[in-house]
Amino acid sequence: MEQDDKKWFVLDTNVLLHEPLAIYSFKEHDVVVPMTVLEELDQIKDRKRDVSRDARVAIRALEDILGGKTTPEEIINGVKLPKREGHGDAVGSLSIFPDHQLEFTQASLPGDNNDNRIINTALHLQTLHAPRKVVLVTKDINMRLKAKGAGITQVEDYRTDQLIDDIRFLAKGFHQFGGDFWARKEHVATEGQGRHTVHKIPLAEVGNENFYTNQYLIDEDSNFCGRVLSNDTQELEILDLGRDRLLHLDAWGIRPKNIYQGMALQALLDPDIDLVILTGPAGCGKTLLAMAAALEMVVERGLYDKVIVTRNTPEIAESIGFLPGTEEEKMAPWLAAITDTLEVLHKNDVNPTGSMNYIMDKANIQFKSINFMRGRSIQNSVVLLDECQNLTASQIKTMITRMGEGTKLICSGNLAQIDSNYLTAVTSGLTYIVERFKNFEGSANVYLNGVVRSRLAEFAEENL
Repeated sequence: MEQDDKKWFVLDTNVLLHEPLAIYSFKEHDVVVPMTVLEELDQIKDRKRDVSRDARVAIRALEDILGGKTTPEEIINGVKLPKREGHGDAVGSLSIFPDHQLEFTQASLPGDNNDNRIINTALHLQTLHAPRKVVLVTKDINMRLKAKGAGITQVEDYRTDQLIDDIRFLAKGFHQFGGDFWARKEHVATEGQGRHTVHKIPLAEVGNENFYTNQYLIDEDSNFCGRVLSNDTQELEILDLGRDRLLHLDAWGIRPKNIYQGMALQALLDPDIDLVILTGPAGCGKTLLAMAAALEMVVERGLYDKVIVTRNTPEIAESIGFLPGTEEEKMAPWLAAITDTLEVLHKNDVNPTGSMNYIMDKANIQFKSINFMRGRSIQNSVVLLDECQNLTASQIKTMITRMGEGTKLICSGNLAQIDSNYLTAVTSGLTYIVERFKNFEGSANVYLNGVVRSRLAEFAEENL
C-alpha cells in the first residue's frame, strides 16, 4: 500500500472505554492516542465503577505494545502493532501524541477542555501529514460536530461492532407471508414428534428469505403459525404452533392480546430456549409477559429456583449509591417497572399487597445491580435484564456469560428510548445481541408490534 493511502486514526477516550482493544481494529492504518486520552483513562481507572475495568484493560493493552524497551522517540513516531490472535489484519502502528506540547494557533479550539485538546491534535496531524488522511474517531456526537466545525475533514463513529447500518433492517424475530401460507405448497413432509407436529418444506416453495433458527412464521389469511427448527440449502423444518393455540397460552393469568405477544409467550415458556430477546415500543407488554412467564415457570411449574431482576441505572450501572439499605432496597427505585407489573398481576386479589409479598418470597424474586454481576455464576434461575437498550455490547456480554446451567435469560428493551450519551439504536448492545444470536438454536427474538398498554399510550407512541 502506498504511504499516502494509509490513514491516521486519532482515538477519543470513549472509543477505548467502549472497546478496550479498539487499537487492533484499523487494519493496515496507523493509530494515534493523544496524551489527553491517557490522562482521562488514568482518572477513570481507579473509580469504583464498571467502566473502570474497561479503562484498565485499555491501559494494559497500550502497555503491552509500548512498554518494555521502546524509547520515547519510538512511542511518538509509532510502534508496529504485534501479532494478536483474532486481529491478524492489524498491521499498522500505534503512537502516543504529546498534545500538551502543542502551541495553539488561531485555527485551533480553546485548549481549556479535553475534547478540544483531542480535536486540536487531529487538526495538527491533518496539517502536518497532508495529503495523508487523518480521521478522528469518537462516539461523542457533539464532539463529532465540533470537530467538523473546527475543520477536520474526516470524523467518524467507532463502528467496528456495528452489525447493521439501519435499524429498519434489524431482525424482528418473525416473518409474515402474504395470503395463505399453505397455498401452492405441493411438497410437504409432515411427521409427529411426541405431541408436536413438524413440517419439512422445500425452500424453493417458501421463498428466498434468509430464514434463521427459531424465527416465527405467520401469514395473513389462515390460522398458520410456526417456528423454524432448522434450515439448510434444500428445505425448511417448521414446528407447527397454530395461531389459536398461541393466543390461548396462559402464564400467571396473563393471555396474549395479539399474535406477537403469543409468539413471545411461547418462547418465554419454552424451557429449551435459554435466551429470549424482547424488543418493541413502550407499552407493548415486554415486562409484563416476562414477569408473568417467570412466575409461571418458577412457582407453578417448578422449572427454576428463583427470579433475578436487574437493569442498568441512569449512571450506566456504575453506582447504586451510598445511602443505607440492602442492594435490593437501593435497586427498588430503578426496578419500579417490575413492582408495577406485580401489582397488575395481583390487582384482583383480596389483599394485593399481601399477595405481592407472598409471591416475592415464594418465587424468591431478587433485585440485583449489574455492577455486582462480574464473576458470578447464576444457576437454575430466570434472569430478567430490563432496559437493555442502554447497555453496550461489552456490558451485555458480561451478563450473558454469567448464566450457568439451567438458567434462562430474558433481555428486553426499546431502541427508541436510549439514554446513554454514546449509544445509538444501531450501536446499542441490544441490537448487537439480536443480530449475533439470531442463528443460535438456544435463543429466540420477538419484536412486539403494537401498543396494548392503553389507547392513550398507543396514540402517544404513534403521534408524538
